[in-house]
Amino acid sequence: MSDQSKDNLPKIAATTPIEVDLEADKNYHFCTCGLSEKQPFCDGSHKGTEFKSHKFTPKHSGKAWLCQCKQTKNQPFCDGSHSKL
Repeated sequence: MSDQSKDNLPKIAATTPIEVDLEADKNYHFCTCGLSEKQPFCDGSHKGTEFKSHKFTPKHSGKAWLCQCKQTKNQPFCDGSHSKL
């Protein structure tokens, strides 16, 4: 794998999802680069990379499991991709 290819991959923040409490109709910004110190949410650490935050607004309040391995196909929610790492 070339260095360029490695640069295009997000950093794995953790190999387990994280449980969070979300509020309905509130905007959240999910970290897609894996560099944020406020995982699983964006803190702007992606600046200068090709990554950008993933804005989402839950329709319902309550607990949710968000991805920290950054491999999910259902951002920001965990889809079990971490089990393949």
